[in-house]
Amino acid sequence: MDDDVTTQGGGGRISRRGFLGVAASVTAAATAAVLPEAASAAVAASDGRDVLDVAIIGAGLAGLTAARDLRRAGCESFVVLEARDRVGGRTLNHDLGKGYFSEAGGQWIGPGQTAVADLARELGVGTFPTYYQGKSTILAKGARAAVDTEGGFGTDPKIAHELELLARSVPSGAPWKSSRAAEFDGMSVGDWLARKNIEPADQLGWSTGLAITGGASPARLSLLHWLSMVNSAECNYDRLEAVKGGAQQTRLSGGSQILSIKMAEALGDKIRLSSPVQRIEQWQNGPVAIQTAQGVIRARHVIMALSPALCQQIAYDPPLPEQRREMQRRWPAFAPGRKTAHVYKRPFWREKGLNGWIFQPGGAVLWAYDNSPEDLSFGVINAFVQISMLPSDKKAAEAELSRTYAQAFGEEALHPLSYHEHDWRKADPWTLSCVSPMPPGFLTKYGEALHPPVGRLIWSGTETADIWAGYMDGAVRSGHKAALQALRAVATGRA
Repeated sequence: MDDDVTTQGGGGRISRRGFLGVAASVTAAATAAVLPEAASAAVAASDGRDVLDVAIIGAGLAGLTAARDLRRAGCESFVVLEARDRVGGRTLNHDLGKGYFSEAGGQWIGPGQTAVADLARELGVGTFPTYYQGKSTILAKGARAAVDTEGGFGTDPKIAHELELLARSVPSGAPWKSSRAAEFDGMSVGDWLARKNIEPADQLGWSTGLAITGGASPARLSLLHWLSMVNSAECNYDRLEAVKGGAQQTRLSGGSQILSIKMAEALGDKIRLSSPVQRIEQWQNGPVAIQTAQGVIRARHVIMALSPALCQQIAYDPPLPEQRREMQRRWPAFAPGRKTAHVYKRPFWREKGLNGWIFQPGGAVLWAYDNSPEDLSFGVINAFVQISMLPSDKKAAEAELSRTYAQAFGEEALHPLSYHEHDWRKADPWTLSCVSPMPPGFLTKYGEALHPPVGRLIWSGTETADIWAGYMDGAVRSGHKAALQALRAVATGRA
């Protein structure tokens, strides 16, 4: 699954001296293959100077992974700049007390997501299965139905198989290179589905899955983009969308933000929080001047571990090349997301044969699910909610959702111990969009500008991953790749 990184690392002379532990994962091992000379060059170049070898902008999973790889390679001439007062990017934990957490952002890993799984093992973070056993509840027009969804969102197997066959021709990291790119990017997923005569029950699964994973309705998502996501999942639709055997199958003990917290603890004062980058100058030939709210940082190379939409919030002198500039300016960032958590004494719905899942077509709840800790110290129901259909007031939102849960699970749901929520649109100006809902026509016009470095700027972040783009796994992969690019640049003196 890490062929992209292995290929890049295959041209150097392999020596693992000074890189104990880097070979713990396939991607990191590829990095180690070419790093000894880069690390030596980095140390030599930084002696007695005020110019860092590498500045990393963004302390999410991508930026912290890149920083961790730099250090493991022997390079200490770097800094991580983070606009927020915390690390973790689009992962964030709610503290439930007594050492338990519920996730406000990205939270799952699944089969094939080996980069983030390897990172969790290296950091000593345990995993446990997402709960899906039992019946799911559908609430619609005042009626209630309990159905067995078998750990997935469900669709006609024939339609899924047809989608999987099409996905084989769409490379996940560069869908615009597909021989049918223009055709697939010229239509939406909704256009394609409209030809399939889908059963009403399956339509619910499609619309819910696309809204959560893709960030928009089928009518607003490019078919080319969706096929590239299926391609990431080894051309297996269920692996992309399902809990059972899918990308939502496994949870991280301590909440997903624990990965970033542990990496940050090890990096110590290399991380500078509350340091939003305002302007980047001299990015063509360097040293690059990075203006932050806390002062100016100078570095030979810069890893931009940010979404393209956030990259656009920074001023550049001179301006970036037109194609890259336009790609950033037009990057779709209209899916901020709002996620809630109800905490109960115990997961009482399980006693009734329910799995905690709720679907509410036409209502505020897009998908609610059991997010209880492994030892069941609490019962927790998390939900992806329709921002426009739930009161913005926190107490009013809690009450409305409690009533909805009572319809699904019984009166006990009216009395949560606590309520938590995170509206990414309002609470976090540094997360413009939780996912990137690609509209038709975007990738074929701007996709080629996503990956190539520009001057001394190296682009990272989950959106740039060759597989599992948009996921935590993609973020980790992009961090490994960016560290490799930076260390090669330091070693050769090239941008």
